[in-house]
Amino acid sequence: MKEINEILKAYSQAKSEEKKTALATVVKVEGSSYRQPGARMLVTEDGQLTGAISGGCLEGDALRKALLSINQKQNKLVTYNTSNEDDAEVGLQLGCNGIVHILFEYIHDEAENNPIQLLQQLELERKEAVIVTVFSLKRNAFQIGTTLFFRKDSPVLTHNNEALNLISDVKEVLKSKISTVKKLQEDNDNEALIEYIKPSISLVIAGAGNDVQPLTKIASVLGWKITIGDGRATHATAKRFSKANQVSVVKPEQFLDKVTIDDQTYFLLMTHNYKFDLTVLKLLLKTNCHYIGILGPKSKFNRMLDDLLIEGITVNDEQLSRIHSPIGLDIGAENSEEIALSIVSEIKAVASARIGTSLKYKSGKIHDEIFYEK
Repeated sequence: MKEINEILKAYSQAKSEEKKTALATVVKVEGSSYRQPGARMLVTEDGQLTGAISGGCLEGDALRKALLSINQKQNKLVTYNTSNEDDAEVGLQLGCNGIVHILFEYIHDEAENNPIQLLQQLELERKEAVIVTVFSLKRNAFQIGTTLFFRKDSPVLTHNNEALNLISDVKEVLKSKISTVKKLQEDNDNEALIEYIKPSISLVIAGAGNDVQPLTKIASVLGWKITIGDGRATHATAKRFSKANQVSVVKPEQFLDKVTIDDQTYFLLMTHNYKFDLTVLKLLLKTNCHYIGILGPKSKFNRMLDDLLIEGITVNDEQLSRIHSPIGLDIGAENSEEIALSIVSEIKAVASARIGTSLKYKSGKIHDEIFYEK
């Protein structure tokens, strides 16, 4: 979501300056590639790039293709074959050993449900959604492009009614949470990237100490929404946490009063105040939040469990599985910056259903598989 959010900001700025734009989207990959289907980049007519469709090797040529799309006011699909060792076909030293298909879409600002308008729907609610992009690998074929937005219990938005035939597939992607590329049954030339998109992570931190500052900086770089609450007015200030979306002075009993919890909400207890953390933990145990990180040694957490038991509160196995204490991946972190990196890394691993091991020992592909339906 961070890339999409940055693209939307860049588009808003370009529109205010009356600059024409094109959206480049990786729609299909055969073999290996640095970026996977769904990667996007916005290009303005004066050559400004926002987002990325590769590790930097394709952006130069993609800029030229995007400017052509802008000048001709037409969608275009370009295929980069990186499987040749000499990369003679495109004159680039890519070394990814794959074929990357990229769709360039000219953005008609006033057109209803244009690609940017569909992407903008993602910002309206913190709910998972599906975006459909229809393309054709046939040379000189008409490219429909980003054409449909779907969110459960919301109206379907589209600028091409043919895409409505994919609703059953769209609902299945929303259910499975796995993006797919499929050929359209009624037209063998057209294919559709049916992309599952989840909201950005919402990081809620109890604590406004100095060790939270590097944590918010790293989380901000990743595009996470950051909420901070602490009982100390001297610590919980916007000046100290300029990267946070919300900073408030709050009592532990009211810590959750203004917090919305969804599947992408992650909590950290880092106040260095045992009673404050314990009170917030009791509140969190009554919710369905799936990640609670507690700063401190294992002995602190064991003491919490004992004190909860004294109050008649038994933490069951399901609740224990959601609590991470001590928090963070074991990377040998010592200072606050390293600990922040460790914490953010663990949250990212949990959010991606990974265990945080070295890629050196991974036998499969680095990226999640995109399901290609024949």
